[in-house]
Amino acid sequence: MDINVENVVASASAGTVLDLQKIVLELEGAEYSPERFPGLIYRMKEPKTAILLFSSGKMVCTGTKSVEMANKVVRMVLKKIAKTGVKVTSDPDVKIQNIVATTDLKRELNLNSIAITLGLERVEYEPEQFPGLVYRVQKPKVVALLFGSGKVVCTGARETSDIDKAMAEIVRELTEAGLI
Repeated sequence: MDINVENVVASASAGTVLDLQKIVLELEGAEYSPERFPGLIYRMKEPKTAILLFSSGKMVCTGTKSVEMANKVVRMVLKKIAKTGVKVTSDPDVKIQNIVATTDLKRELNLNSIAITLGLERVEYEPEQFPGLVYRVQKPKVVALLFGSGKVVCTGARETSDIDKAMAEIVRELTEAGLI
């Protein structure tokens, strides 16, 4: 089963209070409109990511395709901030908040049968509202969206190994129930 990481969201701290008014002038392409959003938005073209910087020093990185790249991007942005004269940490503690991944089970799924068989404690399926079935995996604690086409979106993981374990658990449960 090919699993593709689509997005990694990570948080970190610059280790100091940030003057966002000063930083927006120094970082090319940065946007800061405190009346609309309290953080500075810095979009990078390579790799294509976005970093949110807050005056508290907190940072949120989104859009990377791997945990390693999220770590690298946070460090790159901190180096750019340091070049503006702000003393920031050189060794940030980057915490993964969410990993979103996709896969294809390569077979159509009968979502009605899955919803009935697996029960309402862990499954939500309202096709009038949303075409996917929401499947809550207990261990690891992630949420998968299953679509009739066989496509699956998995979210809520904090480690890539959790995605692998969750997908294996989904396939195991559906197979044991005779649903795939």
